[in-house]
Amino acid sequence: MKLSIIIPVFNEEQTIESVIQAVHHATPYMKEIIVIDDASTDGTADMIKELAKKEDFIHKTLFHDKNQGKGAAVRNGIKAATGDIVIIQDADLEYNPSDYPKLVDPILNNYADVVYGSRFMGAGTHRVLYFWHRVGNGFLTLVSNMFTNINLSDMETCYKAFRRELIQSLDLKENRFGIEPEITAKIARTKCRIYEVGISYHGRTYTEGKKINWKDGFSALYCILKYNTWSK
Repeated sequence: MKLSIIIPVFNEEQTIESVIQAVHHATPYMKEIIVIDDASTDGTADMIKELAKKEDFIHKTLFHDKNQGKGAAVRNGIKAATGDIVIIQDADLEYNPSDYPKLVDPILNNYADVVYGSRFMGAGTHRVLYFWHRVGNGFLTLVSNMFTNINLSDMETCYKAFRRELIQSLDLKENRFGIEPEITAKIARTKCRIYEVGISYHGRTYTEGKKINWKDGFSALYCILKYNTWSK
């Protein structure tokens, strides 16, 4: 069994090496680490190239000529994946790769085809941060659930694990954070087995590098409507 770990990166020179090291130590399973740099303007791209020189540290690297967004990086990473299970990993330190066993166990035990890592359930540690972010996440998840008729607690989570054949069968189109509701809408439409597990979460402040903002919230709402109604 091999995991394909997709890491979209934009301006994360302070954390990218630590994240990759954490991914390496997260699980004893065979791993394929795919790093996609989305035209970073700091030293991230050069750091990735140096890390890729280390044997078995990064297995595949992709570099965008211009910034396209997280969704575009995720889509390109999915296309490049060859493992049995695909996991999406942000390049910051908000999500802990030590939670990988929780994500993959339902798939390995043949309960699930897709597993969402929820920041809002379970006993994992959580940093206390923005109230309105939590309200926004809850609202977007609620609206998504209403259209898909599934009962997720955290639609917007980064941590999602998929059987590779399933995620590669989806025709994904979104370039930015709208990729999250798009994936959920299209996954729900397949009638596959979806599970959810609680994970830890160590959120960042904006001064620490957090990138998502209120505009992305409106975009996510638009994508929920788009991919659950007129666009397939």
